[in-house]
Amino acid sequence: MGMWRRSLGRQFEWLWGAFAVSAVGTWLAFDAFPLIAITVLHSGPAQVSLLAAAGLAVGAAVAVPLGPWMEFRRKRPVMIAMDLARFGAIMTVPAAYALGWLTFAQLLAVSVVVSAADLTFTAASGAFLKSLVPREDLLVANGRFESTNWTASMLGPPLGGAAIGIFGPVTTVTANAVSFLLSAIGVRAIGGHEAPPVRKSETSAGDDGGLLEGWRYLLTSPVLRPLLLNNVVVNGLIMASAPLLAVLMLGHLGFAPWQYALAFAVPCTGGLIGSRVSRPLVARFGQYRILVVFGSLRAVWPVGLAFVQPGVPGLAVVMLVEGGLIFCSGVFNPVSATYRLNHAPPGRVARVLSAWSVTSKTTIATMTGLWGVLASLTSARIAIGAAGVLLLATPLMIPRHDRAPEPERELAPARG
Repeated sequence: MGMWRRSLGRQFEWLWGAFAVSAVGTWLAFDAFPLIAITVLHSGPAQVSLLAAAGLAVGAAVAVPLGPWMEFRRKRPVMIAMDLARFGAIMTVPAAYALGWLTFAQLLAVSVVVSAADLTFTAASGAFLKSLVPREDLLVANGRFESTNWTASMLGPPLGGAAIGIFGPVTTVTANAVSFLLSAIGVRAIGGHEAPPVRKSETSAGDDGGLLEGWRYLLTSPVLRPLLLNNVVVNGLIMASAPLLAVLMLGHLGFAPWQYALAFAVPCTGGLIGSRVSRPLVARFGQYRILVVFGSLRAVWPVGLAFVQPGVPGLAVVMLVEGGLIFCSGVFNPVSATYRLNHAPPGRVARVLSAWSVTSKTTIATMTGLWGVLASLTSARIAIGAAGVLLLATPLMIPRHDRAPEPERELAPARG
């Protein structure tokens, strides 16, 4: 429990608070755009899939020039700007809905803006966190973020569903927009002096390659390359199955929407538990061993979703599978984020994190589209099973030994 009593300073508390409020808003509005597209605009499955995939893909493309741009700027103003951009873009949806002007094209445009701002904010906040928190406390900080995210994901969707039922379809979208405004205020309240970033003229010639420099470092790093490849494939296959599982459960198997929400809200307790035990596990077994073990274990669960049946037994299977997957991810994610930050070189942190995020989002968008085609040619159940089988091979992508040179190896986190 020392992880939760340990103080990381007032500035981190404000950053954590900003993250918490935006996480709550995001999970309150979970699947709000597809819901609006279906219930308000009467969009079909193809348009809903397009909304999910295109927002990620185009948003990632827009974010490509933003990574190098922010590398040489103070990160807090970038974070505030991205929060305000998300607030402004999302607020156009309830405004257009109230005036009767809402269109599918607008939803698509807003999803692109929000996706690009998400990617840029995440990279900027990661770089800022590395400068704000001592190296030995990064795992504590990332564990708190992970725990907060899983708590919000556990409470947000059921509360959001209830709010939509009582107040209408754009209620949670409005709440999400306000959460980004509050996040901007929280980041602004961090205060203190942010050290000026290294300017381009002060870097070596090899550092002027824009976001390509981030990809170049990732793909040539024996430390980060296998972790990146494993992450993008695993996340891509898991996320590609998510809309198909919704079709299977809500359509073919006849589960009620509240049962579907419950099936994913309850297992999120596993993510909360996993994030809280990640640091003690690292302290006992070492960071890289935890990456290997839980990076492998998270891949064995999703194949079980192909065997979901109607009724209470089927609901129990989904909860069991999702609970195991989310627990393993809850342990793995903060350790992976800390490992990535510690091995991103100074002067390239934002570009490395941006390249990582763009690669991940683009892969998810591509796989979501491909798995939609596969499901249309076969069935949702077969496509989910295919993703699960492919996931079983992904642990082979993680090397069993840390390839970092001895001087670069991660310091064991101090006990709190």
